[in-house]
Amino acid sequence: MNKVVQQITVLGSTGSIGVNTLDVIARHPEKFRAFALTAHTQVDAMVAQCVTHQPVFAVMGSEKHGRAVQSALQGLGIKTAVLWGPAALEEVASHPQATTVMAAIVGAAGLAPCIAAARAGKRLLLANKEALVVGGSFFMAAVNAGGATLLPIDSEHSAIFQSLPENPKIWGDVIDKIILTASGGPFRMRDPETLKNVTPEEACAHPNWSMGQKISVDSATMMNKALEVIEAKFLFGVEPAQIEVVIHPQSVIHSMVQYVDHSVVAQLGTPDMRGPIAYGLSWPSRIQSGASAINFETLSGLTFESLSSNRHSDRFPGLKLAWDVLSAPEGSNAVLNAANEIAVAAFLDRKLRFDQIHAVNTACLSQFIPSAPSSLGDLLALDLEARSVALAWVGKLAA
Repeated sequence: MNKVVQQITVLGSTGSIGVNTLDVIARHPEKFRAFALTAHTQVDAMVAQCVTHQPVFAVMGSEKHGRAVQSALQGLGIKTAVLWGPAALEEVASHPQATTVMAAIVGAAGLAPCIAAARAGKRLLLANKEALVVGGSFFMAAVNAGGATLLPIDSEHSAIFQSLPENPKIWGDVIDKIILTASGGPFRMRDPETLKNVTPEEACAHPNWSMGQKISVDSATMMNKALEVIEAKFLFGVEPAQIEVVIHPQSVIHSMVQYVDHSVVAQLGTPDMRGPIAYGLSWPSRIQSGASAINFETLSGLTFESLSSNRHSDRFPGLKLAWDVLSAPEGSNAVLNAANEIAVAAFLDRKLRFDQIHAVNTACLSQFIPSAPSSLGDLLALDLEARSVALAWVGKLAA
């Protein structure tokens, strides 16, 4: 009897998560097939992926880039159908033939196709934390209404998921707290007074993980961990006070769950995203991922540092914003995400100092008292308004 091959739509296939997802898929052709691949502007990378994986669909962000991919594939005799634009993203995310959707589009741009996949009842592998951060309870309602299976791919949330009982109905009775680990990024030991002089190259030089520019900067500011705190609240149904962050420089323990009896279950692994990707694709089973095993003979030790010390609170002021927005009016989390995306982009373009990323975020939050969004249109409008305010603050600070 032939086994059913999972048809995988990879949203953001040319990014780090997308590339690693395709690597895992290629290792198991008997289990998975790339059904649709999407990218924003990387024409050459998309053409190469289509040649290798021959998906049914390829989606680009604009007609210009879509036409370029289409022309290149025709010249190579590849029959992949090329689409473009936001509607095409939602089409391949909810397509009846797609069984699984890897959501790896960075930023709020991934929200609409994620919701489309959720409403269509897909197995939704969530690597785009911003979709849940922006969508919040609205996004979770779409997951529940569509009967989707939501599996976290962020290494920290995958670790928590792997450390919890299989029955989510008992999580609220047995969880004491969730402990997210953070490497501390490239500036863990740096004098906070010198951070205003940080360059984009320094901020993107993560000591353990290989990531895209935006995520690398978020790791350097610890904003990635703030977004993960917000994500954990919605994913696991815990109160904000039940979420703790500790610095773990070795990035071996990816996160932990402390139970009501004060026992702790942790998930360990090498810093390779193919581990959580393979688990999401194969859950509830496990498959080979291509990640290397931990070598305990050479592992010098596992250490932890509190984030409550003054030197860390001065170095990573953005982390506290997670708990601030979770106690603020609903929609504040979307404002924080939008402001941060604008501020990070301005820093990467050398229009803003590294320490001014936090200044833009706090300024936008202080300026907004959002109404609770009740539709995708509300969320997108709030996101757009917050970006406009953030751009204005960038202009003021850059002047």
